[in-house]
Amino acid sequence: MAGHKSSRRERIKKGIRKNLTGTVERPRLSVFRSNKAIYAQIIDDTTGKTLVSSSSTSKDFAASGNKVDQSKAVGKSVAEKAVAAGISKVVFDRNGYLYHGRIKSLAEGAREGGLDF
Repeated sequence: MAGHKSSRRERIKKGIRKNLTGTVERPRLSVFRSNKAIYAQIIDDTTGKTLVSSSSTSKDFAASGNKVDQSKAVGKSVAEKAVAAGISKVVFDRNGYLYHGRIKSLAEGAREGGLDF
């Protein structure tokens, strides 16, 4: 059963992305989670460009604590960068992950930072 979880996530991701695209007015906030870090990008799918990004591995990231706390800080960080770039409304793409734990805390941090989704 090696790779069962990743193939399940890819199947869920395909179903989500069928109905979810980022536009100029509402770009897509995409989340990727690894065992050690979490990454968030705001993407305009019409041009295929990443507008804003943040991660727990970047040099300017200085939050400490457990991984859930770090995820919330990444959400706030990406929200602050997005608001500075003039983006206030996004579409949340959980990328096939379940909406709990680190994904949920990143979303809450992004909402606290000023993003609307």
